[in-house]
Amino acid sequence: MEDILQEQMNAPAAPAPGKSKAKKVKDSKGDRVYYIITYIVLALLALIVLYPLYFVVIASFSSADAVLAGKVYLWPVDIDFSGYTKCFERTDIWIGYGNTIWYTAAYTVLSVGFTLAAAWALSRKTLPFRKFFMIFFTITMFFGGGLIPFYNVVSDLGMLNTPWAIILPGTVSAWNLFMAKTFFQTGVPDSIVEAAELDGANRARLFVSIIVPISAPIIAVLTLYYAIGQWNSYFNAMIFLDDANMYPLQLVLKEILTASESTTGGSGETILEQFRLANQLKYVTVIVSSLPVLLLYPFVQKYFAQGVLVGSLKD
Repeated sequence: MEDILQEQMNAPAAPAPGKSKAKKVKDSKGDRVYYIITYIVLALLALIVLYPLYFVVIASFSSADAVLAGKVYLWPVDIDFSGYTKCFERTDIWIGYGNTIWYTAAYTVLSVGFTLAAAWALSRKTLPFRKFFMIFFTITMFFGGGLIPFYNVVSDLGMLNTPWAIILPGTVSAWNLFMAKTFFQTGVPDSIVEAAELDGANRARLFVSIIVPISAPIIAVLTLYYAIGQWNSYFNAMIFLDDANMYPLQLVLKEILTASESTTGGSGETILEQFRLANQLKYVTVIVSSLPVLLLYPFVQKYFAQGVLVGSLKD
């Protein structure tokens, strides 16, 4: 016993809590090589993504002749603002802007409303035929009827060449629906629902007065996803609209972009002038059409990350 006590007394004292210093593990040579390669690859990817955007910006401030001659690389050449002047003088661009704002606002309101209502219903285990509806919505994520049946459905409903052909099709996204459903299952405590039911709230009152106010995060995410998707959409308008006064901005932009490939009509000088004008306008209109989204993104960036986290689906 005395030997054991003597050994404990001679043993080095344990360091006091909080004073021990963990040794920093140095990166090995292989780790440093890996980091260098990773940074180089990321820098190249960033350059590949950012340079086209940068080129569009500097090309919009350069003269059309300098852009066509391939003189624009890193900075504007022969700075010229006539492209913006001509862009703002075109009535079709402003009409397209107004149409896009109207389509985006109506589509977003309807989409968010329908998605929230359907997601809340699917998140309740008491919903009759719940698994059937889940399978039904899941199938739409992998299979579609094709363009011709889609066109026939829109035509039979009398929506051709009307705003409803842009607003109603695709109002509910199955992915967004499941994302909202997951939010309700994980973010809305059952105790809140039970308390509201004990206080006499019916299902409609429960959804409008309780569920919607506490669903601000998912509403923001859905609004962002639906609005940006509709703002950038042009395919449905190209298929279902014949009246140019109903074209959204993206379809007007498409017409301007394809105009530079046209070689018909008028004398050689007129064709060349149209080609220069279309080439100058296409860079300006890309900026004009993307500017609202670019200005909005810094304020809603956190909702993109939140949408990714909310989208971790589970049933």
